Amino acid sequence: MADLKQFAEQLVNLTVKEVNELATILKDEYGIEPAAAAVVVSGGGEAAVEEAQTEFTVVLKEAGASKLAVVKLVKELTGLGLKEAKDVVDSAPSNVKEGVTKEEAEGLKKSLEEAGAVVELK
Repeated sequence: MADLKQFAEQLVNLTVKEVNELATILKDEYGIEPAAAAVVVSGGGEAAVEEAQTEFTVVLKEAGASKLAVVKLVKELTGLGLKEAKDVVDSAPSNVKEGVTKEEAEGLKKSLEEAGAVVELK
């Protein structure tokens, strides 16, 4: 148990730069992508620094009553063909667009909801 306690102590004392390097190593070498989370930084007192999420995924939860309108809108917003857009809508919940900015994600969500779809941002 002493080793785990020592490891926890090391994690708590990491600087923001070291936490970012650790996140990069976990992502690149082990395929683990940490979500935006609070990071503890030591410096006189302990303060939580929250990393802001910069990329969002627009997830279509369900098409709603106007499935055809949602299919057409997904086709228009993503540049997919009609069959591919229909497949996205039919396989809901499914990702409509990944790695977009917050503004773009909110715009897509608003458009899809106006067409009757149920949408979630991740």
